[in-house]
Amino acid sequence: MKRFLTILSVTGFTILAVAAIVIWYIMFRPNVADGKKIFIPSGAGFDTVTDSIASGGILKNIVSFSVVARIKHYDRYVKPGCYTIKRGMSNNSIINILKSGRQTPVKVTFNNVRTLTDLAHKVGGQIEADSSAIMHFLSDPRNYQADGFTHETIISVFIPDTYELYWTTDAPQFYRRMLSEFRSFWNEERLKKAGGLHLTPVEVSIIASIIDDEVRMSDEKPRIAGVYLNRLRIGMPLQACPTIKFALNDFTIRRVLDEHLKVESPYNTYRYRGLPPGPVRCPSKISLDAVLNAEKHDFLYFAAKADFSGYHHFSRTLAEHNRYASEYHRELNRRDIYR
Repeated sequence: MKRFLTILSVTGFTILAVAAIVIWYIMFRPNVADGKKIFIPSGAGFDTVTDSIASGGILKNIVSFSVVARIKHYDRYVKPGCYTIKRGMSNNSIINILKSGRQTPVKVTFNNVRTLTDLAHKVGGQIEADSSAIMHFLSDPRNYQADGFTHETIISVFIPDTYELYWTTDAPQFYRRMLSEFRSFWNEERLKKAGGLHLTPVEVSIIASIIDDEVRMSDEKPRIAGVYLNRLRIGMPLQACPTIKFALNDFTIRRVLDEHLKVESPYNTYRYRGLPPGPVRCPSKISLDAVLNAEKHDFLYFAAKADFSGYHHFSRTLAEHNRYASEYHRELNRRDIYR
C-alpha cells in the first residue's frame, strides 16, 4: 500500500510538472512570427481579434494564444485600439498589452487641405472615425460655436502637420485635440504680433490661407503678406484670386477671368472690401508666421513673373503693375493657357 501511494504521488507530481511545463511553454515561449500592428475596432469581440491576428500571419500558433487568452480572461475584456505586436513576444506579453489597453499612437498627417470635406477624407481612415463621422461633426456649428468659431472659420483650427493620436479617436476627440494644438500654436508671442497688426488669430488665418494658395515660394510670403495688409489698411479690395476659386468651388482654374469675377459671394474680394468670411483652405504654419512677420513696405500690387519661376514682380502703382501683368498674360496665351 505504501509503495502504491508512493507511485501515485510520483505520478501525480510528474503530471503536475508536465502540466506546468506545458502551461509555461504556451504562455511564455515566443510566439510571434511577424511583428505588426493590429487594429481592434470599438465594440469588437474576441473572435474579431483572433481573426485579425490569424489573417495577418502574426503568430506562429493561434491556438496557444486563444488558450492563454481564455486563461487570463482576455476573451471577456477586449479593448479597442492600435497595438504593436513585436518579434520575441510571448502569448502572455501580447495579452497583457491587449488587456491593459496600452495603445500604440498612430501618426496622422494632413496637408494641402482646401475644404472641410477634404479634411474629413484625408483624416478619416487614419483614425477609427471615418470621413462621414468627421464631416457630420464639422457640419454642425453647435459643436464648436462655444469655442468662438463658425462654420466658415472652423477650418482655421486645423493646422496642417503630423500629429500623434490614438487610433480610437472619434470625431469630437479629433476636434478637441486640434483645438488644443491651435491654442498651443497661438502662444503669447504670436498673439502679441497679431494684436500689433489689429488682427485676430482667425483673421491672420484667413490671410495666410490666401497666401498659401497664391504663393509657391516661401521666401516671398512675408512680402505678399505685406501687400495684403497694405490693401486692408487703406480700404482697398484684397483682389485675391484664391477667394474667387473658393467662391466658385473650382480649384482647377489657372487663370481667373473677368467672367469669374462676376460671382456673387462674400468671398469675392474683387467685389467686397475687407476679409472674406473665413479661410479658403487650412493655413500652413509658414504662411501664418509670414503674416505675423510681414514685410513693411509700400507695395500694393504683385504679378507673377512671365518666366513661370513662381516669383512675382511687386509694384507701387497700378500702371507699373499692369505692364507686368500684361507680360504674364502674353506668356499664358503663348502656352495656350486660357482657363
